[in-house]
Formats: sequence, C-alpha cells, structure tokens
Amino acid sequence: MKTINKKKIINDPVHGFINIPGELLFDLIEHPYLQRLRWIKQLGMTPLVYPGATHTRFQHTLGSMHLMTQAVETLRAKGQDISPDEAEAVHAAILMHDLGHGPFSHVLESTLVRGIHHETISLLFMERLNQYFGGRLQMAIDIFTNRYPKKFLHQLVSSQLDMDRLDYLLRDSFFTGVSEGVVSSDRIIKMLCVANDQLVVEAKGIYSIEKFLIARRLMYWQVYLHKTALVAEKMLVNLFRRARQLSADNDLGAVPAHLLFFLRHQPSVEDFRHRPEVLDHFAMLDDSDIMTSLKSWTLHPDKVLSTLAGGLLRRELLAIEVQDETFPPERIDKLLAATQEYYQLSSPEEAAAFCFATSVENNTYSVRDDKINILGRNGQIRDISEASDMLNLSVLSKTVTKQILCCPKALRSPA
Repeated sequence: MKTINKKKIINDPVHGFINIPGELLFDLIEHPYLQRLRWIKQLGMTPLVYPGATHTRFQHTLGSMHLMTQAVETLRAKGQDISPDEAEAVHAAILMHDLGHGPFSHVLESTLVRGIHHETISLLFMERLNQYFGGRLQMAIDIFTNRYPKKFLHQLVSSQLDMDRLDYLLRDSFFTGVSEGVVSSDRIIKMLCVANDQLVVEAKGIYSIEKFLIARRLMYWQVYLHKTALVAEKMLVNLFRRARQLSADNDLGAVPAHLLFFLRHQPSVEDFRHRPEVLDHFAMLDDSDIMTSLKSWTLHPDKVLSTLAGGLLRRELLAIEVQDETFPPERIDKLLAATQEYYQLSSPEEAAAFCFATSVENNTYSVRDDKINILGRNGQIRDISEASDMLNLSVLSKTVTKQILCCPKALRSPA
C-alpha cells in the first residue's frame, strides 16, 4: 500500500511557504468540509469593486493556521507551556473556525439559514468531524468554545487580536490592492505573551497595535462596507428573499437540490443537530450554486427575480446613496411609487426589492469583548484604549452608523 506524504509545503502569495504542522492537520485539511471552502469567496460581492479580490475562505484558513504556528512558537520561546497536544488542538480550531460560512461568506448568512450564526454551524461541523476522527478534535472544540482551562488559547482563535483577523486584514489588503490594510503581523505576533492566563502585548508593540486598529477601521469603510459592494449584497439578499417567496408554488428552474432545500425550509439549530441531512445539504452549498441559480433566474417569468439576477450578472447595479442622516420617509415613498411604475410591478412590496432604505454600522474596538491588553514594563496590564497616547476609548469604541438608500439608477436624483 502506497504511503501518503503528509509533510506538505504550500506556497501562499501572502505569507510565502506554509508548512502543515502534523498529520492530523493534514487529514483535516483534506476532508471535504475543509475543501469546500475553496469554492467560497472570502469577500462576497467585493470583486465587483476590486476585481482581484477573488480569494477564498480556504486560502484564509491556511493563512490563519500559518500565523498560529508563529504564535505558538513565540509563546513557547517566552516560556509559556503549550503541550504538543495543545498546539495541535489550537491549530485544528483555527482551521475549522470558518466551516459554517455559506455561499459568498457573510452576504447570505441570515437569508439562507435564518437566525443561526455561522459560528454555530462551524461548531456543528466540528462535532461531526470529531466523530469522524475518533474524538481527536475534542480539545480543539473546547478551545473554540472557550471551555479549555488555558483561556489564552481561545484568544488566539477568537478575540479582538486573533490569528483570524491578522490574516484577513493582510490577505484582503493584498488581493484588493488597498494598502491601508497592511499590518505588521510578524511584529505583533513577536510581541505576544501571556500574563494571568490572558493574551497580552508587550509595551514595545503598542504602535503596531495602534496601526492594526487603524488599518481595520480603514478597511471596513474602504473595502468591507464599500457602497458598491453593499448595494450588490443587498440585491443578492433581496433576490433570495424573492426566490424563497416563490419557491413553494413556482418552478425555480435549474436550482441545485441542496439550495432549494434551504429556500423551502427554515431549519432550526435542533434540526441541524438531530437531522443529519440538514448539515449534509449545507455542506454542499458554495458560490457556484448561487451563480448557477442566477443564470437560470435571468429567464424566469417573475420580473423581480429575473431583473435582480440579470442586474447582478451584468453588474447593472442599483444606485446607492450613503449619508449620516436618516432619509426622509416621504422621499422613500415617492421613490418607491416611481420604482413600481418604472418596472411595471404589481405591488409596492415587489418594488421594495429595488427601492429601500437601511443602515450599516461598524466599530473598531468593542469594550464588551476580550480586550487587547498591553503589558507595561512594570508588569501592569492596561487596555489598549488606556495605554495608547494616540487612540482613546471614545474613538475606538464608537459605533459609526451610515444610512443608505438604494433605487434604480434611472430614478436617482441628479448630483
């Protein structure tokens, strides 16, 4: 019987050569649940703005694993006890952290599967994988769910300064070409240490943390919440809401069976947990299902479905306005009536798929989550908002809300 070489090296455009640190991790990467992430874009509809941003959740997962290797090596070099089993488990946890993402990542998260966060579905995948691997992933699950005694291991996987965020900022910056997202991940990781079972940053690394927080803020408004990507995402959500409305009584055309399942059913967490076929259906979903459906729906007799699908495929997007103040209701009502007439739709509800007002919000730093702590030279631990002489809590933690209004371009007000 031929022996499989599991000591692989992967050439990554962001980090260079990535080693897979262990046979279990190699087998985990080879599993279909991980391989599915090759077919899910990291940034959803953002390639409509930045054409190079076609990188995937799979690439990001490998990059996060690579940064985890660096973090474990750094902490061990500073005397922190991390056993081989713990190192393997924290690597496995970061490899599995994105398994619950559906097509186009966050875009359809609350549309295809309502009321269930992607991390909950990730955990369901982990539990099934743990059975497949004979219980060898239990420690990884305990780390992911923050039940493992060494809490700093969970912070490496999920916190405001975890390997996930460090990789996606670098990776998204690289593939979009937006240089504002470039952070010094190597230096940040070299500055990590543990105090009182907390992940902390040495005082001399504070400027790198300040740059990290500023980069994250800039990337949100310049990339993640870019107005063109936003309007494309809203159109895709409205498209699938319409498809769900039609799915019970209409032929939706060439829609994959596993996607049709989620259009016609709204499974609960308990359904995911106790009905194996629900998670099996989800495990088949990826971006290609969405694109196949869009192409089919351009020929559908329903005008809402066909117009939205065609607009997305041809990048003929709705107009979007972004401002700080709420849009006047009378203006929205006027635009809604004009939209109904413009498309010759039968009801205001149908027109609302093309004309709507909503809001988006973001904050750079949450004071309620695990904090980014700075370890002073005197041994004192302070939150970054207190330790920084450039950033302050009111700026860091402020939630910025933007109001958006979308409508057909032919109806938008002249500038």
